[in-house]
Amino acid sequence: MTRRKFRFSRKAFAYPYMLFMLLFVVVPLVIVLINAFLGDDGKLTFENFAEFFSDAGGGLTVLGNSLIIGLVTTLICLAIGYPCAYLLAKYHASNKVLVLLFILPMWVNFLIRTLSTKAIFMALDVKLGMGTVLFGMVYNYLPYMILPLHTTLVSVDHSYIEAAEDLGADRFTVLLKTVLPLSVPGIISGITMTFIPAISTFAISEILSSSKIFLFGDAINMHFSKATNSFGVGSVMSLVMLLLVIVANVLVSLTDKEEVKSVL
Repeated sequence: MTRRKFRFSRKAFAYPYMLFMLLFVVVPLVIVLINAFLGDDGKLTFENFAEFFSDAGGGLTVLGNSLIIGLVTTLICLAIGYPCAYLLAKYHASNKVLVLLFILPMWVNFLIRTLSTKAIFMALDVKLGMGTVLFGMVYNYLPYMILPLHTTLVSVDHSYIEAAEDLGADRFTVLLKTVLPLSVPGIISGITMTFIPAISTFAISEILSSSKIFLFGDAINMHFSKATNSFGVGSVMSLVMLLLVIVANVLVSLTDKEEVKSVL
């Protein structure tokens, strides 16, 4: 009898990843989906959806507040991040240490960064509230805005900039009509990477406001806690958050395609 030698194929290396995704992504999502349609008695019901969308539940109010805070955070990050990314891209070849300094906070756990920020506010006797929450969210999510912008701006072909300058455009016109349109994919990517985590966060708002500000992530965490034990409503809110993520990704992909067509 001849023994067949065992050979690794490319598909074999994907099996562990597929198993991991099945156990820790697909199965939890299925459990959340099932809990969304189960009542306290274990029977199928739509009461969880009714409680979330009702005025008494307050789910839509919390979602609206989270969307507003997430939008404000994203706009602040964009206003600060774009000039920083532009300067980093401009001096990227000569000084890569600056890029490292902006990426360095991402190596530290965001919970440690948030607790450290709270300690600084307490030492300075700053009252915790909306201002401190916005500061903490901008501080934590600003690198996620700068990184895709920097990557896009570094890859911009300098021949376009040189052509605009040869045609008589000043620096501001070059930035507004040449660099800015070419960096739109990075702007969209940065907005997505900042906005989605900002509306779903709960640790930052809880720590930097002493639980005074209640966001969508806080509501989900509360419904899944042992004290509340309302997994059905929490599952519905998780599905709503998942839907927002899917819609955001679809809009990003559509916008990227339209931007590529417009550039070509």
